[in-house]
Amino acid sequence: MGSLSSQMGICIWALLFIFGSVFVDSVENGSVLIDGANGIAETDSNFICATMDWWPPEKCDYGSCSWGLASLLNVDLNNTIFRNAIKAFSPLKIRLGGSLQDELVYETEDQTEPCIPFSQNTSALFGFNPGCLPLSRWDELNIFFDETGAKIIFGLNALNGRQLNADGSTVGAWDSTNAESFMRYTVKKNYKMYAWELGNELCGSGVGARVTADQYAIDTTTLKDIVEEIYDGIEPKPLIISPGGFFDANWFKEFINKTTDILDVVTHHIYNLGAGVDKDLVKKILDPSILDGLADPFKQLEKVLETSGTSAVAWVGEAGGAYNSGHHLVTDAYLDQLGMSAVYDTKAYCRQSLIGGNYGLLNTTTFEPNPDYYSALLWHRLMGQTVLSTNFTGSKKMRSYAHCAKESDGITLLLINLDNMTTIDVNLSDDTLLKSRAHIEMVIQDTETNGSKTREEYHLTAKDGNLHSQTMMLNGNELTVNPDGDIPPL
Repeated sequence: MGSLSSQMGICIWALLFIFGSVFVDSVENGSVLIDGANGIAETDSNFICATMDWWPPEKCDYGSCSWGLASLLNVDLNNTIFRNAIKAFSPLKIRLGGSLQDELVYETEDQTEPCIPFSQNTSALFGFNPGCLPLSRWDELNIFFDETGAKIIFGLNALNGRQLNADGSTVGAWDSTNAESFMRYTVKKNYKMYAWELGNELCGSGVGARVTADQYAIDTTTLKDIVEEIYDGIEPKPLIISPGGFFDANWFKEFINKTTDILDVVTHHIYNLGAGVDKDLVKKILDPSILDGLADPFKQLEKVLETSGTSAVAWVGEAGGAYNSGHHLVTDAYLDQLGMSAVYDTKAYCRQSLIGGNYGLLNTTTFEPNPDYYSALLWHRLMGQTVLSTNFTGSKKMRSYAHCAKESDGITLLLINLDNMTTIDVNLSDDTLLKSRAHIEMVIQDTETNGSKTREEYHLTAKDGNLHSQTMMLNGNELTVNPDGDIPPL
């Protein structure tokens, strides 16, 4: 590693979680060993993805109604901050879907009956009667996506045509008639789709409903056939993505083995913190053992893909930390999951959500970035595709990940200090010291040049040492949107 660092720059990105007191009680030493000779995994060039959902304003959890006007059906597409937040990624993958996608029908050009929106019904699946997507709104959305440069993954209704039993099991095959009409309209209008995804959380034991792996494989093959026909002569064709649910080893193994020539991407969902109402969420987020426990599904899925003979790759299709809309001022911290998922060859990671709920990258009302937006944007700009083996010796409260740098020769090292009361002096291989502090008293953005070596540091901290703060500091400077709605330079 010594010879590598003498030839390549090191971009140091330190994210420090801070809450409560800003006084440091102790100082510890640690060391980071990075193997820069060989990559251990590869991500897509655009690893960061975010979701947009269909929830109406009436969607409430534990007495909190956190979705407002953030639905694909009603979000303000003309908001300048919203547009600039997406443009900043150039491009951002956006997955359109969620629980209500399997209750959504699509207006057709020859439709005579009204296109009725979702309506609340406590006895219905997910608490709402089925709703309809007007083609006029689909037109507006696609103009917006084109103007912001987003890459769109559309989640199709996979329950259409099935009989849903009281125990959540389903009978019958997917009725693709409405979806095919919608897809044909999309192609006719020359709207660009990066991928089509079939269903949401219907695999394994399912959420609200479930489909067997064998039937899901048949239905995914149907989707593949439709795409091949509709996009005949069009290249590149959209990716085929499925199943978009929680990892179940036996279900996924059977499904993947039966779609080896069909599937492009296998998506799974992560809500490892439990329910959003849990009062111990902060402790869980800062507990290394809980963070480490997330590795198991990544390892298992990686093994299934390796042994199946498929060319499909893994994505995290939806991850919001805590389910049922998350928890206000808590579940907008997910950077460690980005690092861990990349280590296990995950190609893309879709955050639930871009806007809406208590885990949005953007504020539901003002559209201003929440803390994790800046974490995601820095990752997008600094972390390259090649993942490097990284080993930290010292405090278990220090998390470390390294990639080849994205826009330059060198390495980007991500350090996450989970302990606000401890300073950790991190020793790199060439005896350079990076102090990962719990409190930054001065602006730090230094470049040290010695021959061909350069180091840049990006220190992200919460304002006033408050982990619940919605304001992020970068090298001691507050990150805020200017009066013109521009995202601050990083």
